[in-house]
Amino acid sequence: MTELMTPDQLEAALRAIGRERYHDRHPFHALLHGGRLDRGQVQAWALNRYYYQSRIPLKDSALMSRAEDPALRRAWRQRVVDHDGEQEGEGGIARWLHLTDALGLDRAQVIDGRGILPATRFAVDAYVRFVRDRTLLEAIASSLTELFAPTIIGSRVAGMLANYDFVSREALAYFDKRLSQAPRDADFALDYVKREARRPDQQQDVMNALIFKCDVLWAQLDALHHAYVEPGNIPPGAFVPEGRR
Repeated sequence: MTELMTPDQLEAALRAIGRERYHDRHPFHALLHGGRLDRGQVQAWALNRYYYQSRIPLKDSALMSRAEDPALRRAWRQRVVDHDGEQEGEGGIARWLHLTDALGLDRAQVIDGRGILPATRFAVDAYVRFVRDRTLLEAIASSLTELFAPTIIGSRVAGMLANYDFVSREALAYFDKRLSQAPRDADFALDYVKREARRPDQQQDVMNALIFKCDVLWAQLDALHHAYVEPGNIPPGAFVPEGRR
């Protein structure tokens, strides 16, 4: 990219990336939200997704450790509180464990990451490394998938409640908070990148960071689909639902 975009043009380019690449378009989500997965497949999704959830405070802490602006650190640390809570039993990670509990998964297994897919670990760890090692601008831009989260959350909650008798609204409480947290966080990150990406190469870096994050999310669903839907090739050591053992 050789020409500088206006901030509004950059935002439009980022939103176009989300429309094309966000993981709401993945076939696994259509199956999940449409009630076309069995209990074991939903368990596999929740187990693998927990690993992603558990690493979000780690990547956010890595980002803050590199931010010299106290105002940025103060704003960003709310993300860590949102996931870790102010005390034991609070926060998004605890709420996700309520979901895995409700699905009948062993909590110790979930927390330890036993049975997650190798591709899940690889993709999520790559995201943490990206935020730790790339520029602060790129690290912040990689969080912009949250621009597109509210739509998929609404579809997920409505679809799962309508289609799975083993899922309750209480079990899906994690998503209630995200409906307000994600837009707040996305607005902050979007304002930052629109303000700080002042050169064409920086604007390209911002777009590439969002593409990378979309790829991270897509890769996790690819792995789930391959292992638990089609062709159903569960890797050695990965979670095996009841009835397939």
